[in-house]
Amino acid sequence: QVQLVESGGGLVQAGGSLRLSCAASGIIFSINAMGWYRQAPGKQRELVATITSGGSTNYADSVKGRFTISRDSTKNTVYLQMNSLKPEDTAVYYCNADGVWTIGRVADYWGQGTQVTVSS
Repeated sequence: QVQLVESGGGLVQAGGSLRLSCAASGIIFSINAMGWYRQAPGKQRELVATITSGGSTNYADSVKGRFTISRDSTKNTVYLQMNSLKPEDTAVYYCNADGVWTIGRVADYWGQGTQVTVSS
């Protein structure tokens, strides 16, 4: 069974930094893309950043220039370095693994989420 475990969330002041990590565990042959999404109270879940197996990245306009996504494919781990954090970045951040090839299937998986709170 494939699981995604996130870490690194917390409380930070505006202008500060946090680094999120997400490790995929289980029997995994390959992962197409990994990424981060977030959901603020009363809002829909939205894309933050994604990275493909080839290293291509995509960012939401609201985080471009402040957040950096990276990936260690040997460890099935994705990172999100968040700098110059703003109160509007406050949300639960979810890790996603897209196109995970495991035993008998190819499927998408989500982590449980990690809270990021930015105080003004």
